[in-house]
Amino acid sequence: MRIVDRGKIRSSVRISEPQDIDEVGIIRTESCRLNSIFYINFSHQFHANDFLIMNHLILAVTTIGDLLLHNKITRKRDGKAIEHIRLKIPEYQRPYKWTARNAIQLLDDIIEAQNANKEVYRVGTLILHRDEKEEGVYNIVDGQQRTITFSLLLYALMAYAPNPENKEGKEDKIAFLNESVFNNPYSRRNIPNNLNAFKRRTQSRKNQENDDSDHDRNMRSLREFVVNRCELIVVITDNLSEAFQFFDSQNARGKALYPHDLLKAYHLREMADMDEDKVERIVKEWEKIQQKDLADFFGNYIYRIKEWINGNWAEGLNERNIYKFKGITRSACTPFAQFYKSAYSYAEFINHSAMPFVSGTRGVNAFQLNTPIIAGKPFFDYTRHYYAILKDIQDNNKYEGFYIQDNAIVKTLDRYYRKGVGNKICRLLFDTALLLYVDRFCPATFPTKVDSELFEQFVIFAFVWAYSLRAQYTHLGWQSAQNYVLERNQGVVVNTVNIYKMIADSDTPLSLLSGLTNVLTPLCEEDIKDKKVADGLHEELLDTSDGEGVFLNYLHFFKENRFLM
Repeated sequence: MRIVDRGKIRSSVRISEPQDIDEVGIIRTESCRLNSIFYINFSHQFHANDFLIMNHLILAVTTIGDLLLHNKITRKRDGKAIEHIRLKIPEYQRPYKWTARNAIQLLDDIIEAQNANKEVYRVGTLILHRDEKEEGVYNIVDGQQRTITFSLLLYALMAYAPNPENKEGKEDKIAFLNESVFNNPYSRRNIPNNLNAFKRRTQSRKNQENDDSDHDRNMRSLREFVVNRCELIVVITDNLSEAFQFFDSQNARGKALYPHDLLKAYHLREMADMDEDKVERIVKEWEKIQQKDLADFFGNYIYRIKEWINGNWAEGLNERNIYKFKGITRSACTPFAQFYKSAYSYAEFINHSAMPFVSGTRGVNAFQLNTPIIAGKPFFDYTRHYYAILKDIQDNNKYEGFYIQDNAIVKTLDRYYRKGVGNKICRLLFDTALLLYVDRFCPATFPTKVDSELFEQFVIFAFVWAYSLRAQYTHLGWQSAQNYVLERNQGVVVNTVNIYKMIADSDTPLSLLSGLTNVLTPLCEEDIKDKKVADGLHEELLDTSDGEGVFLNYLHFFKENRFLM
């Protein structure tokens, strides 16, 4: 594709395109062959108002081959094709931002659909605006990323066309590749990178003269599937304002999907062969948890733990890093995949047998936070398992739960240190450290006396570690907190250590506690910058409690455990 400088953009046109996960292969729409019933069903997906105010809307379906190789849209509602179209990228479009990871994910999804013998594989929606000034020109309003990527994939597969032309004539077979994209660092980098990624996946590693190789046959079959069975739903309008209004209304109606919604859709797809009643029960259990709580659980707790264990900066869970939760698919058969799927299957077998009851042993934990997720039903079990442990840790009720019960430290934190960014950050560090400890060293339910005693010792260390950070800052934000977690500000603050990595690297609770004893040091009076507690450093104030015996100053517990000099 030709890179050109972007001209002056009209201010009246909104510049936007959703980065929906549908584009990177998580949400898919399956449907029957195109017929009048399809159009009725498709129309029901949208609000009536979408159509009442759009007088020039045309609905159609096209195969990828017709769109990109034959320059036509396969069939409108009346059964007729739209011939001689020219797709164009208008100046208001954003850059091409799909990376090689997105492109290869799309290819893997297509191969999976092909292996499943899908008659039709719907790969998304294309919204077009018919240009009033140029005959046959259709401007892409939504679907640019996907359309460019399919063009690059077909170009990479051109050698496996039924009657491939010479190399010099290849590019002419996909007219869209001759269109201009505006000069931008993303487009300049991603277009050649993605083409090369496709070529690496599709080029034969065998003797080039051997046209009958298995690889060549597989690639010809793949190309045929892409050309003839991959389909796009197409929405066409003559009115640009209507195109953008339709675009806005269908992309979450102005509200972005939470990452966990996208994960739910992906993992449900992995359960396609499961009994519908079982799937329905799993979905109902999932939906019992509030949306904001699920977003908080994945984005602030599980995602951050996974990153911090590996010494990575946790920037936030989004469409770029959501792949970390897609996990090992049922079709994966590498030794790596087989190992973790076998471990999960063994745990499931033991836990659903009479063995724990007969032998008096505990059930086997099927999960670990620092290992891959198994896609499909195990993902929903994983979510329920860790969400329950987190809620147990965060609930200090004396008579409920298995771990945090009437804890004096947590009473003070709950009553007097819940508000403010710095306090919330440190509480999250405290809770995530406890969650990872329980995951690695304790049963989720019914711990033994030894489990509980060791856990109580760790609670003190985790508290001292997390609130040493709070004590040393007047105003604490996430930048300083992540530097603290990742040991990037040693010599600036005391007790900066990656406790998550220490937990993950420890074989036993005792080795972890011994290691923390060595690295955590007491705070001096000059270290204390948190104004809320600094004024209470006098001994009589440190020991002050309210009428219910809850201590007012969290530094009381530093002093009590000899971490304050």
